[in-house]
Amino acid sequence: MTTATDTPVGRGPDVPRTPSAQKPREGPRDGEHSKAEAWRRRLPLMPAFLFVVICTQIPFLLTIWYSLRSRNLLRPEGEQFVGLRNYLDIFVDSTFRTAALNSILFTLGCVVVSLLLGLGLALLLDRKFFGRGFIRTLLITPFLIMPVAGAMLWSISMFDPTYGLVNWLIGTVGISPVDWTSQFPMVSIIIALVWQWTPFMMLLLLAGLQSQTGDVLEAASMDGAGPGKTFVHITLPHLRFYLELSVLLGAIYVVNTFDQIYLMTAGGPGTASANLPFYIYQRAFLGFDIGQSAAMGVVTVIATIVIATFALRLIFTSINSKEQS
Repeated sequence: MTTATDTPVGRGPDVPRTPSAQKPREGPRDGEHSKAEAWRRRLPLMPAFLFVVICTQIPFLLTIWYSLRSRNLLRPEGEQFVGLRNYLDIFVDSTFRTAALNSILFTLGCVVVSLLLGLGLALLLDRKFFGRGFIRTLLITPFLIMPVAGAMLWSISMFDPTYGLVNWLIGTVGISPVDWTSQFPMVSIIIALVWQWTPFMMLLLLAGLQSQTGDVLEAASMDGAGPGKTFVHITLPHLRFYLELSVLLGAIYVVNTFDQIYLMTAGGPGTASANLPFYIYQRAFLGFDIGQSAAMGVVTVIATIVIATFALRLIFTSINSKEQS
């Protein structure tokens, strides 16, 4: 028996809504508020961002455009679109391969030697001794000298075959004078680069050494660890981040070396000591081939970005592992 007031199965009787049961009126959404706050924080950075875009990205896009065209300043009427032909030509250019290999040798030689010398000097300056501040200032001086002045100093005062200080020193032991920049151009440039970049490595590694707490070293000493084991198992792992940062920054700067090569050897003999920036300069301003020089510039920039990205990932991985530990 049923009644007239039965309701469908699964539903209760309708309850009239009261004003207190209604949802309150929502204000601005949290997402919109956070977006507005984010744009408010970014707004002061917009002038700097636009300046960077105008000074870097627009010229790079123009370089890509020129790299796709056959453009020679001596024959402006013959300019035409050639696609990727400039890129194919530079990869079969033996001089370009030699310049790329020289860039790698310059970078590896300078970074490795500067890093080892900088680490030794940083360990020395981390100890207390009389006149440490004065010696530290003297060691930093080469990094403060302009690259042009440093290149002229090494080319004339140090490596000159007649009046150079290096030939005078080796002459005191009976060795005949050597024309360093002609007979050993790569070694001469690497020595000048090491002299300039060693203080930079020293400063970074010295900062890492001074950030190490003395309690750890004291505990290692009390446990019977000698200086060698303490350095290998405690100090060197602590310096991993600073070593990676030194290698990254040093490689990015050294791969763009131009002043020392231009003033000391002019890329010679022939193109034996030319690196990528100097060879690009030769093709653009001496050969007037804007298309191929632009293609070389694009390849160099892309290769540098790939290497820097890989190195940055290693550094960030090191930082994350250090924070988690």
